[in-house]
Amino acid sequence: MDWNAPYIDDLVRRALDEDIGSGDATTAATIPARALARAHILARQTLVCAGLPIAEGIFQALDPEMRVTFPHNDGSFVEPGAEIVQIKGNARAILTGERTALNFLSHLCGIATLTRRFVEQLAGTRTRIRDTRKTTPGLRALENTRVKTGGGANHRFGLYDAIL
Repeated sequence: MDWNAPYIDDLVRRALDEDIGSGDATTAATIPARALARAHILARQTLVCAGLPIAEGIFQALDPEMRVTFPHNDGSFVEPGAEIVQIKGNARAILTGERTALNFLSHLCGIATLTRRFVEQLAGTRTRIRDTRKTTPGLRALENTRVKTGGGANHRFGLYDAIL
């Protein structure tokens, strides 16, 4: 997946616009504008990392100087407590973007993790796990590629590229 595609930029912008609206009132009232912070996103359960670059896109949309790093790659299997994202930069931007980033990460890691579980249960057989077009509107590219991250295969992206 091309994480620098206009599709991703538009998705990030729409998600932030929906959540922030005219501004993050609580953060603006409690955190100095120039305050810096470090934050970590941890796995709460055993999971397959998926969609990590979208978290970077969210934080950098709020602060282009934000430093976001990943101790693990997309597709890595991690245990509870593992750091999956490290963030350093403007405290307001971190607090404003954290829920949007967590929502995307939990959704995409969930898809990859569940796919991996099914793939592992079918190991040694000729059965393959494939996705369908039954995706969240506007998120198909993200969701279908996370099936691949989890070890599954894509059936078709739309009505135009294969027959049922």
